[in-house]
Amino acid sequence: MSPRFPDGAVFYRTLARQLPLAVSGEGGWVADADGRRYLDASGGAVVANLGHGGPFAEEIADAVSAAIRQLGYINGAQFTHRFAEELAAELARRAPGDLDFAYFLASGSEAIEAAVKLARQVQVERGQGLRWKVISRVPSYHGNTLAALALSAREHYRRVYGPLLLDFPRIPAPDPYRDPGGELAAAAALEAEILRQGAATVAAFLAEPIAGSSAGAVAPGSAYWRRITEICRRHEVLLIADEVMCGMGRTGRWFASEHYELVPDILVLGKGLSAGALPLSAILARRPLLEGLARGSGAFNHAQTYSHHPALCAAGLATVRILDRERLVERVARLEPALRAALERLREHPAVGDIRGRGFLFAVEFVADRATKRQFARAERFAERFAERAFANGLIVWPNVGCVRGEEGDLAMIAPTFTISEAEIDTIVEKMSRTLKELA
Repeated sequence: MSPRFPDGAVFYRTLARQLPLAVSGEGGWVADADGRRYLDASGGAVVANLGHGGPFAEEIADAVSAAIRQLGYINGAQFTHRFAEELAAELARRAPGDLDFAYFLASGSEAIEAAVKLARQVQVERGQGLRWKVISRVPSYHGNTLAALALSAREHYRRVYGPLLLDFPRIPAPDPYRDPGGELAAAAALEAEILRQGAATVAAFLAEPIAGSSAGAVAPGSAYWRRITEICRRHEVLLIADEVMCGMGRTGRWFASEHYELVPDILVLGKGLSAGALPLSAILARRPLLEGLARGSGAFNHAQTYSHHPALCAAGLATVRILDRERLVERVARLEPALRAALERLREHPAVGDIRGRGFLFAVEFVADRATKRQFARAERFAERFAERAFANGLIVWPNVGCVRGEEGDLAMIAPTFTISEAEIDTIVEKMSRTLKELA
């Protein structure tokens, strides 16, 4: 029997059902063509930090329109322009340490690929040509392009594409819920893996300072990142901080690295960098890395057609200036306790095992047995069913699986827009509670 494809000529990730037709957005809400309204508790894919529609969207649209009218397309190998220069300056002014230079791309996956290539080239030009391996963590997710996916521990994605993926080394990520007090052991695993691989072959270590959806908003203690930094420096391994999801104010600081006084060698941004108005990502690099390449080959051996695009950079520049002017990053930090307290009410439901996060990046992890922390069998698809049922109740959440060893475990990410009201935070929790009762 042939599958029933959705109406229309577009295909999305979902092939077996018709998606509702979105027609408008306002603040934290999205409306479809049937007049239904959905409270967006996840900023779409943890992207829409300025909300949907409204005066902020108009301001970004005006900035993008001006860039298109003024320049249109400019090849980043031939010219620079004020939109890229001003955005880079805004980011460098806020970034920790000497992360003084920015390279702009269109997606987080692209930026991860570029960061890995930059790390490899830096090692080669330092005379360390054997250093090519990048160590990452389990669980983790760094993107859907092949190198980014190879560096991710999202097994249900990797399984299909396994023959196309390099076998990069990986170590366990901290898991304070199941292994409280185990963070320093998790950090020590990095040094053990560097030595096992041979330090002369390891180019970089890649991790999220505060984990995104892969592990479910795990925020390790400062001692973990101090130890990681010391290990990387001692073995001349470059440290790449993936802040595609946790950066740009999402955790109540402009950069999640700031929570740990962490200065990575390369920092990767995406998602909220343009508030979702246009595709935009960036890699920030420390001054010594770029100065070394300038003295050597004189070029970063990487280029993409839409890197440094004026319209994309204009969207990012407008977003950064709105976040700054409206003090929205500070607002996220101020309302974190209210969001945490509201989510804590969900502990009355037996399926809620843990609630964790920072700023407006939270996860609710679901378990089959709270006493033993036993996860649901993957066949039960608990996270997916929760998200589907919540959507039917007018609530958008971001489900994820694999937070336990990259394969099992169910959670929902709660990452609302930075403009959400406290009343809407209560509405999120009320709708989640209703959904959990219906699933029970």
